[in-house]
Amino acid sequence: MGNKMLQESKSQKQKTEAYILFARAADMGNLKAMEKMADALLFGSFGMQNITAAIRLYESLAKEGSHKAQNALGFLSSYGIGMEYDQAKALIYYTFGSAGGSMMSQMILGYRYLSGINVLQNCEVALNHYKKVADYIADKLEKSEGIPVEKVRLTERPENLSSNSEILDWDIYQYYKFLAERGDVQIQKALYYFLKAAKAGNANAMAFIGKMYLEGNIAAPQSNATAFKYFSMAASKGNAIGLHGLGLLYFHGKGVPVNYGEALKYFQKAAEKGWPNAQFQLGFMYYSGSGVWKDYKLAFKYFYLASQSGQPLAIYYLAEMYATGTGVLRSCRTAVELYKGVCELGHWAEKFLTAYFAYKDGDVDSSLIQYALLAEMGYEVAQSNSAFILESKKAKILEKEKMYPMALLLWNRAAIQGNAFARVKIGDYHYYGYGTKKDYETAATHYSIAADKHHSAQAMFNLAYMYEHGLGIAKDLHLARRLYDMAAQTSPDAHIPVFFALMKLETVHLLQDILFFNFTMRWKWLKVDSTVGQYWDLFVIGLIVTMLIFLLTNRHR
Repeated sequence: MGNKMLQESKSQKQKTEAYILFARAADMGNLKAMEKMADALLFGSFGMQNITAAIRLYESLAKEGSHKAQNALGFLSSYGIGMEYDQAKALIYYTFGSAGGSMMSQMILGYRYLSGINVLQNCEVALNHYKKVADYIADKLEKSEGIPVEKVRLTERPENLSSNSEILDWDIYQYYKFLAERGDVQIQKALYYFLKAAKAGNANAMAFIGKMYLEGNIAAPQSNATAFKYFSMAASKGNAIGLHGLGLLYFHGKGVPVNYGEALKYFQKAAEKGWPNAQFQLGFMYYSGSGVWKDYKLAFKYFYLASQSGQPLAIYYLAEMYATGTGVLRSCRTAVELYKGVCELGHWAEKFLTAYFAYKDGDVDSSLIQYALLAEMGYEVAQSNSAFILESKKAKILEKEKMYPMALLLWNRAAIQGNAFARVKIGDYHYYGYGTKKDYETAATHYSIAADKHHSAQAMFNLAYMYEHGLGIAKDLHLARRLYDMAAQTSPDAHIPVFFALMKLETVHLLQDILFFNFTMRWKWLKVDSTVGQYWDLFVIGLIVTMLIFLLTNRHR
């Protein structure tokens, strides 16, 4: 009853009532209900976060062999949230969880073996774990198309918080929710609008109506004949989705006899128009030899084309080809990276939405625990978001002194996965001594990686400053000037800071030359620090700003 109520819930009140039923069932010893309650207490669903109570439930469930509980306890141990920080224990929990069938544990172990986190790096073991999850996801995707979840970066959030984007955020949420839940009212509304648009001649609307009748739902009962009618209408207008729809009907023999020749013809037409699902279907026909001779080179070509648009099944079959060396040179690393991309489409990715909206609503702890779980599973965006929340020190579920070291660990994992902002952050942490000891040399190394590999303007600016002052690296004013110029060329936002930095550098250089020239016969080298004081560079910047204001004021006069 609780499950049914939760699936059909339209309001917060109905959801709360569903959890009251779960609580009653849990009190009576129902393991599934206990899992639901433990998850709600851990993730703070409906403002009921209580990690201590969640751990008690999980420990009780783990004794009963619950793989969900074992995964949760592994996650909490790995962060030291509500439990002792213990990576060895976390690994044991994840191993038991994966053995019991936890897809999350499989994915976490896959990521750990891929990256060498508290285990010896082993691509083949990572491949084994990721493949099991990818097989599960691919099976789900073949039955119904997967729903991509928007992964919002909290580090980019301030720029996106105009009133329009607030509405957009909510629309995105409702759209994915509609696709996921397929509520009767929403489907009826969608069909109404599609029919109205189709009447006005909109080919996409015709194709989507065909799709709705092909799949079947409460508003559009399954009808191959009606699907054929609308797909044909769309295809006659050259619509790629309509052409692909006709191809599917002929390929599977739905409402028409199976005809691979016709299917191939329609898939080719849709693929030429760039429709990724049609490109995938062509790849699959050549991969499986359905109505055509098996041709792995052509299969690879079409899978690759579809994968460039993010078609998940195309990515899965490319991973299969690389994992087995079918039609391509075998590459464990490439296969793992591709399987990982498929695994990240699992239903657990919905936590990106609930975590984001919890953060927006000010529920930082609930947001952090959801992002942290996704981070443990290897999602780079979640690693960045978790680190961002931790360094804000607003969370209460972790001790203050653990926040910077944990944030540094997560920034590091995100940086290894190619996040330039995270790489600059690691440099900052070593420069200022956040969560680690001050180390200018290491900071400069990370800034150099971000500048060379990712062309980060911020990293170039920071590195220029370090060369200017000889911090952790040999002082080099020429290289400092060049890096400042590169930062300005790379990003328009860097123009003003670079202008002031260069003005300061040139002014200080000029002052040093004058002082050296005037007193070289009587004094040894005179340092600006001893003349103006510790904050001489701020004094010079102030002087430059004053001069600029004076010049601008006189110009207006």
